[in-house]
Amino acid sequence: MSIFVSEPGRPIGTRLPEAFRARRVNDVTELTEGHAINPSHSEATDAEFQQAANSGRHRALEEYGATAAAEPRAERAYLPVSMICSPSLYSVPAKSTISNAMALMEEHGVHHLVITAEDNIAGLVDLRWLLDWLHRNRANAFDQNLVHVELPAFLTASPETDAHQLARLMLAHQLNAALVVDQNGKASGIVTSTDYLRLYASASRHEGAV
Repeated sequence: MSIFVSEPGRPIGTRLPEAFRARRVNDVTELTEGHAINPSHSEATDAEFQQAANSGRHRALEEYGATAAAEPRAERAYLPVSMICSPSLYSVPAKSTISNAMALMEEHGVHHLVITAEDNIAGLVDLRWLLDWLHRNRANAFDQNLVHVELPAFLTASPETDAHQLARLMLAHQLNAALVVDQNGKASGIVTSTDYLRLYASASRHEGAV
């Protein structure tokens, strides 16, 4: 049930956590700010990725689903992110311009884009961040290639990550989205603050009906 935070950096190679690349992962506490950012590596908010990658995780999810099916999702003690995330993902290569990224968002009506570098995940940006970057870099900003831009920090989680824990970490890091990454290091979905609003709004409607 892993959650990782990748530090700000340019989209060169992969910016996924070391756990996806068989390298050392440092521990940090769940909601406490860690030591100063080290641009040479990413930090992990827990050390459970290898355990979550074991084959038994699928069996655990099935058992959870059987016992919790009758409970409203928002009230379940353990709610896998895979049950609330959206599989709809759009991406652009790092060589694309800011203008290309904005156009793709407008075309598909989305607020988040995955940035790739040679088919690797190199970042996650949202529309608000892009607009702020454009405001701070006015001269020829639309024509700037993403590969030359220091992208913001982003959260990654495994499909088995507890959605409640992820929500707390999104608040702690002041990020409104997290990328869901499978055991092969491939993006399989995205969970945003809108997904949580929809989840808890649905629970409120259920309580009102009762």
